[in-house]
Amino acid sequence: MSSFDIISPVNGELYASLAQTPDAAIATALEKARLAQEKWGLTPLETRATLCRDLVQTLVDDAEKLGGEMSWQIGRPCRYTPNEIKGGFAERAHYMIDIAAEALSDIRPGDGVGVKRFIRKKPLGIVFLVAAWNYPYLTAVNALIPALMAGNCVILKHARQSLLVGEALANAARAANLPEGVLTHLVLTHEQAARIIADPAIDHVNFTGSVAGGHEVQNAALTRFISMGLELGGKDAAYVRADADIDYAAEQLVDGSFFNSGQSCCGIERIYVARAQFDAFVARAVELTRGYQLGDPLDPETTLGPVINAAAASTIRRTIAEAVQQGARPLIDEEAFPHSLHPAGTYLAPQILINVT
Repeated sequence: MSSFDIISPVNGELYASLAQTPDAAIATALEKARLAQEKWGLTPLETRATLCRDLVQTLVDDAEKLGGEMSWQIGRPCRYTPNEIKGGFAERAHYMIDIAAEALSDIRPGDGVGVKRFIRKKPLGIVFLVAAWNYPYLTAVNALIPALMAGNCVILKHARQSLLVGEALANAARAANLPEGVLTHLVLTHEQAARIIADPAIDHVNFTGSVAGGHEVQNAALTRFISMGLELGGKDAAYVRADADIDYAAEQLVDGSFFNSGQSCCGIERIYVARAQFDAFVARAVELTRGYQLGDPLDPETTLGPVINAAAASTIRRTIAEAVQQGARPLIDEEAFPHSLHPAGTYLAPQILINVT
């Protein structure tokens, strides 16, 4: 049986290795989820809410340790990773739990003559959730809690680089006493994931990832009449108007460009600035960018860590070089960020380019 290795972008070395889930175990997991869903869907909403809150609290209580694991897996500085759990994950989860009663209540379009009319929402069944590595808890919670609160069971496939997050979510479910089969994490190849999507046991697919990955999910479901949610990669632009507060705009857009080493679903990649504000905005953006501390993400002083792997770093370096060759002008001296010479090859100095075609 093969295994999945997590190569840490921190040092380019093996951090963890998880065994691939065998096909027989996948079949067992789907059957357990089907049996569990029959009871879970009939469980009172208040009970589901209590168990989901316990799941969230289990993760929050362990946020420092799990945040450290996240830093090793994806390279985000440890000063930020625990807050994805204590902040974003927990806040979104509690919000969705709080609104579940209203969101899942009957819809009353109005009665007819001698007829009482309503639309009742029932669980779909089993949700196959494919989460991304760049925000491993947030990309999971967006579908996980709504699915569980609506009475569905979840089969979770986490990204290869963040498999320990999938394990942490499954462990939290067990610690919170969710019934067996309600949340299951599987370590899968792309081929196994495609077979699961095509399996009649699956009633909904939620995928966060690349556009190419979204096409693969759609292709796997071509013969199925099932619903799916796809959150795919973007190319996000910002515009700074002539009446903008330059300090505020620069602070927000520089952070939006470089947080998580630029590896965000809504990370800013292009900025257009009104001509009257251009020089002032660029000067402030450069000043802020020079203030980043590129280095070991396990160091609390670090504010910018490595990108996910050497291949991603090479793509970024090549893109910058091509832009400069075509006339773009870099404004950041990379030598001011000596950690960019780290032998792992995943550490990149932040860069701002102007005169881009």
